[in-house]
Amino acid sequence: MFDVIYLVFSAVSWVIVGYKARAWFRDRGNTDLGVTTLMTAGVPVVFLFSAPSVYRAFDRLTGVANLAMVFLYSAVVLFAAGATILLLRWTGGKDEAARARAAVRSRWAVAAVTVAWAAAVVCFAVGRPDAVEHPRDFSTAYADAPGVVAFLVLYLAIFGTSLAGLGCLCPRYAAQLGRSWLAKGLRTLAAGCWLGLVYCACKLAGFALSWAGHEAYWLSNGVAPLTASVAALLVLLGFSLPAVGPRAAAWRRLRRLEPLWREVTAHAPEVTIGESGWITRWPFADLEWRANRRMAEIRDIQRGVRRHVEPLALDIAREKAAAAALDAHGLAAVVEAAALRRGLANQATGHVPSPHADSVVMTVSADPAEEHEHLARVADVFHDPLVDAVLTELREISAARRP
Repeated sequence: MFDVIYLVFSAVSWVIVGYKARAWFRDRGNTDLGVTTLMTAGVPVVFLFSAPSVYRAFDRLTGVANLAMVFLYSAVVLFAAGATILLLRWTGGKDEAARARAAVRSRWAVAAVTVAWAAAVVCFAVGRPDAVEHPRDFSTAYADAPGVVAFLVLYLAIFGTSLAGLGCLCPRYAAQLGRSWLAKGLRTLAAGCWLGLVYCACKLAGFALSWAGHEAYWLSNGVAPLTASVAALLVLLGFSLPAVGPRAAAWRRLRRLEPLWREVTAHAPEVTIGESGWITRWPFADLEWRANRRMAEIRDIQRGVRRHVEPLALDIAREKAAAAALDAHGLAAVVEAAALRRGLANQATGHVPSPHADSVVMTVSADPAEEHEHLARVADVFHDPLVDAVLTELREISAARRP
């Protein structure tokens, strides 16, 4: 079971790392993105070596018992070194001199981590008392071996220090970014860091209890690995949200707009732009551009039918939406949907009322994201019974006015 869980986690993590690497290859000058890609690459390695079968196979291949643990923890230290570099870069200032100082401090910090970890590996090499494999109980099995304990304590010190720094800094930056996906990513990353500190605390508590003569296998080898796994996934999710979040939102918006777009563009196919073969073959390509294009084309059609919409259509839609106790967002969506449907119907018959509506677009915000969400709500209610009732009343009024 542990093999399956950790290997699945590793596979998912590699996909996320590949996504980050692809973004970095497109923007090689982005140092922060490069550091992020390298440090997150350690997470799938941790999951890979955490699988007991992989752990034992690696040790059989190298002929050194528990050497997989060194590689596993080295991947964690790689993450810690990357986190330290990001901390120094983010807190170093934005001018050229500040960036230069941050670069020097980063080199010193990496050198210090390297020396500390080299000392830890030496402690591991000279401190192993036997050649028995311990993929799941390494820390408790060697709790009485000073060399291995030194190895583990140095590892926890390096890892815990980086987690504490990153966990404190991320919420501070997130508070300055409002409700953006970057802010959500930073808060998720901070949650992963704090949960990682729980893992460190569990390991240290396990040492203390073992030295006191009270074995706590469940704490060191049960709770600690579980919290570490969840923390690693949260960290990866935090790093991925700023890139994946907007694309996921664009995909959702695209799917919601699609029925409305298809229906209204059937009346004016000349406003549409043909999609490339790549987009046709791969539906997740250029999601932001496609969602924005859908919205622009719907807006073009709305402007084109404005002169075919009588002001009474807007008034009746507002009255019915208010009578249905809709909130401001729901009311604006119903009014806009009713106006668009009335405009398309009148355009099809060539009817041009006088006077016509000044506008059929209900602007709800200057924020493009909120405008996109508003138009998606219009798509959701385009064939709502409330909108049908508005159009029915308009047809009845028009029929009554005919001589």
